[in-house]
Amino acid sequence: DRLLFFVFETCATMTSAALPAKVSLPLYQADAFASRCFSGNPAAVVLLGFDQKLTADVMLAIAAENNLAETAFVRPLRGPVHHDSPFAANNRFGLRWFTPTREVPLCGHATMATAAVLMFAVGNTNNSLTFETLSGDLTVARDADLLAMTLPLNPCVNQDVEEYRKLVNLTVGSLPVKDCAYSATTKKLLVRLGDAVTRAQLEALKPDTKAMMAAHTTDKIRGVMVTVASSGDASDGSYDFLSRYFAPWNGIPEDPVTGSAHTVLSEYWARKLNKRELQARQCSKRGGDLRIRVLGAAGDADPKVEIAGPATVVISGTMYVTL
Repeated sequence: DRLLFFVFETCATMTSAALPAKVSLPLYQADAFASRCFSGNPAAVVLLGFDQKLTADVMLAIAAENNLAETAFVRPLRGPVHHDSPFAANNRFGLRWFTPTREVPLCGHATMATAAVLMFAVGNTNNSLTFETLSGDLTVARDADLLAMTLPLNPCVNQDVEEYRKLVNLTVGSLPVKDCAYSATTKKLLVRLGDAVTRAQLEALKPDTKAMMAAHTTDKIRGVMVTVASSGDASDGSYDFLSRYFAPWNGIPEDPVTGSAHTVLSEYWARKLNKRELQARQCSKRGGDLRIRVLGAAGDADPKVEIAGPATVVISGTMYVTL
C-alpha cells in the first residue's frame, strides 16, 4: 500500500509539474473615435490583476493573436478596496501597448479604448483616469458624450523632401507635396500635400506598404502621416485638416484613426493655421473625427494636447493563455 501510494503521489506531482499553467484573462474590444461599431479604430484591451504580470513576449504573442493595430494591457496600481473591483474603484492604472510586432511607447486610440472599457463596461465611475505609461502619465476624462485624452505634444522639424523622395513617392504617388517634416520623438514622417489636393484624392491613395518598408530600413521612420489642409467645401465639412497614416514598420499597413499621429499633426497645424483648437478627420476606410485643443507650445517644458472623440465597447469575453 505504501509503495502504491508513493508511486501515485510521485506521478501526480510529475504530471502537475509538467502541465503548463493556463490563465484566463478578461478581454474586450472597443472602437475609439467611433460613436457606433464598425467605425473608428478598434483596439483590444486585456485586464490584468493587481499582482498579475505577463512577460513582454507573452503580451506580444497575445497582440499577434488579436491581430489588431494595438492591444492594450491595463493593470490597477492598487488592490481591491473592500469588496469593490479594482478596475471599478481605481483611478490610476499601469498601461502598455503592443502592435502585432512590437511594443510601442505611445498609442492614443488604445488609451481611449481602455478608458471606454473601464468606464462603460467595467463600471468605473471616476470622471478622470490616469495611466502610467512609457510616455509618462496620460489622463482620459469624461467630456459630455466624448472621452478627452491629454497626451504629450510632439513637435516636428521641417525636412528636405528630397532626402525621403523614394519613400514619399511610394506613399503619395504623383500628388504634389508642399511640405515635409519629421518628429524624432515618435519616429513619424509628416508629408503635407499641396493645398489643391482634394479629400477624394487623399482617400484614393493606395501606397505599396511593402515597398515603403523596403525603401526605408534604418528604423528612423516607423510611420508616415499624409495630410492636407481642408478645402472648406461641403465635402470637407468643418475640418481644419485631413490625414491618413501608414505604419508598416510596426505591422500596421494603415491605421484607421491614430491618436499618436495627431500629437504631431496638432503641433504642425496649430503653427501653420495659428489656431489652438482644431477639428480633424482621419480619412481611412473606417475613418474618425478628432477634436483637438493644443494646451502648450512646442517650446514649453512639457507641452500637451487634448484629443477628444467618442468610443464604444463592441466585444467582451475571456482569453485563455497557456504560460
